Amino acid sequence: MTHHISGRMSRSASARVLGGAAVCAATALSLVATATPANAAAAAVSCTSADADLAAKLKRDITSAMSTRRGSISVGVFDRTTKTTCTYRAQTAYDSASVVKVTVLATLLWDAQKQGRALTATEKSLAKAMITKSDNASTTKLWNQLGLAKVRAFVAAAGMTQTVPGANGYWGLTQITARDEQKLLGLITLTNAVLTDNSRAYILQLMGEVIPSQRWGTPKGAPAGVSVHVKNGWLQRATNGWRVHSVGTFKGGGHDYMITVLTQGNSTWDYGIASIEGVAKVVHRDLAAS
Repeated sequence: MTHHISGRMSRSASARVLGGAAVCAATALSLVATATPANAAAAAVSCTSADADLAAKLKRDITSAMSTRRGSISVGVFDRTTKTTCTYRAQTAYDSASVVKVTVLATLLWDAQKQGRALTATEKSLAKAMITKSDNASTTKLWNQLGLAKVRAFVAAAGMTQTVPGANGYWGLTQITARDEQKLLGLITLTNAVLTDNSRAYILQLMGEVIPSQRWGTPKGAPAGVSVHVKNGWLQRATNGWRVHSVGTFKGGGHDYMITVLTQGNSTWDYGIASIEGVAKVVHRDLAAS
């Protein structure tokens, strides 16, 4: 089976069923790494901004949010309004789990653009289930329809040079980095030559309609009135425990920003979510106050 990452059940039920299946299916493909404190001295949060005080505050607060967390965390933040960028281990690779579903949808739309056609009713139905409910069977159908060559071609067109699509149908084992996920979110949120405005609007629409039980992660702490578009992913494997990821775009309150937080080496699903949300809360708070 290839559709083994995240699903439509409650968080805890999905964790038990799909996590076990993922370990069985993917152990042979496991990467070897060691869980280390997120605040290991080898890396430091880097922030730049047109607002020097904001950059200093974000650097301090993101660092503090991660200081007690175990495992590996990577962070990407970008706010167009204040020209603020924050990164932490942004080039560290992770198994994508279900955040790759945004890439799958973008590839589908990009390919349809090249063919000069609209999505079919079936493709729209699969895309909606894939993004709003994180449906794995729908993802597998679209992944197989597109084929690895088209996914690789889109990733190249998007400049996502650190992203390696999963082989042998294992879309959830696609290798991603926070840097490349931020690149993708940038394409979705600003007019560009890769995705048409209609394609971008469709992706954002679906990311804005994610079911309530899957709206955790980067949206945590978003101020009232700020539009939220999110896609999360989660996967348990024999090495590095739980991978728990969240990517989101946010607009309102005088800001237009994107947050990516990727984690692994989490002891539980909820521990990973708490790590992501700790970072997200301070980013939303600091931007809202700027």
